[in-house]
Amino acid sequence: MEYKIEKQWYVVNTYSGHENKVKDNLERRVETQNLQDYIFRILVAEHEVPVIRDGVPTGKTKMKNLYPGYIFVEMIMTDEAWYIVRNTPGVTGFVGSSGGHAKPFPVTREQIEPVLKRMGMVDEDMYSNYSVGDLVRILSGSFEGVDGTIESIDSSLGQATVSIIFFGRPQSIDVKFSEIEKI
Repeated sequence: MEYKIEKQWYVVNTYSGHENKVKDNLERRVETQNLQDYIFRILVAEHEVPVIRDGVPTGKTKMKNLYPGYIFVEMIMTDEAWYIVRNTPGVTGFVGSSGGHAKPFPVTREQIEPVLKRMGMVDEDMYSNYSVGDLVRILSGSFEGVDGTIESIDSSLGQATVSIIFFGRPQSIDVKFSEIEKI
């Protein structure tokens, strides 16, 4: 089986609740093994949620993991990089590996993009997957869950103008690119 020599995203299994510890361990190993040219980003998919006690918001927030037991690693799948990741303390394996020393399959762009967007991360190449006329769903904000059509994309501002139906009438709104996904 042949793998492309380009950076791609992989999903790594960890012990649940140890995601940040594994991320820190892996970042240290990348540094000490000088693998910065092969392992790029290591993400724990977290977002901020309000702390609620007895049904009342406390005014405080905490980080909540969107995918307990998993971290996301952007890397070039070389033998050395694969070895370093899978032998990091707390890593239990890769998603998409059949075992038997078979390297895992990368996550497709379509699969990782919603994860990155939920974390507010937009890559430049995400813009190329969208065009005027595409049907999209708004992921957050006042219009969360509303479907619309892209009217224009402004990559310099990181936003799109989307036409939605609001109270029975078409309305154009500007939405951050990280807050839409293609339907």
